Amino acid sequence: MQSGREKAYAYLKDSVLTDPEMQDRFLSEQEIADRIGVSRTPIREALLLLAAEDLVRLVPKRGAHIAPLSGREITELIEMRRLLERFAAAHTTAAGTAPVDEMAALLAGQERLRGADRAKEFLAADHRFHAALVDAVGNSLMSRQYAALRSRQSRAGVRALHRAGGHQDEMLAEHRRILDGLAAGDAAAACAAIDSHLQTTRRLLLAA
Repeated sequence: MQSGREKAYAYLKDSVLTDPEMQDRFLSEQEIADRIGVSRTPIREALLLLAAEDLVRLVPKRGAHIAPLSGREITELIEMRRLLERFAAAHTTAAGTAPVDEMAALLAGQERLRGADRAKEFLAADHRFHAALVDAVGNSLMSRQYAALRSRQSRAGVRALHRAGGHQDEMLAEHRRILDGLAAGDAAAACAAIDSHLQTTRRLLLAA
């Protein structure tokens, strides 16, 4: 059973921080406490954890602020993703452990989530697709680092997809190219597809 702090942390990270309407706003501890049925103490504890992860900024006498990602933060995020995903593609292709069937199933599920009204679900499916590749390396530290990047990108990603609904089809096509490279055992093709996909993602996030 989750503690009050764990419940508050999960709710803030998965629902509040990824809500495009909450970007650049201050959070009301009491409003969040009332919404999920806990006291304000676990809300404060959860916010301290999120501040330590640099996901919110605590401002004296004003509270927790959800600051939009800066252009530099977006660029650094994409650079980190590129390093991890390219390594995963090269490693799993060489080892013959690329999770092609799993990623194909995840892509099929993502294709059923088209539409601006399901942008958050679409982005969650996007993360699972890429995380499956990184997790296949078998390096738990790498997997945890990659998972930590999700919350940062989600802060900008949902708003970006709401503004550019047509990008979903482009993203799915890019995923297919990554998958095709992995299925063919062609690390260079998979890495080139990853590069193209992340360039598109960076452009979309910077425009949001």
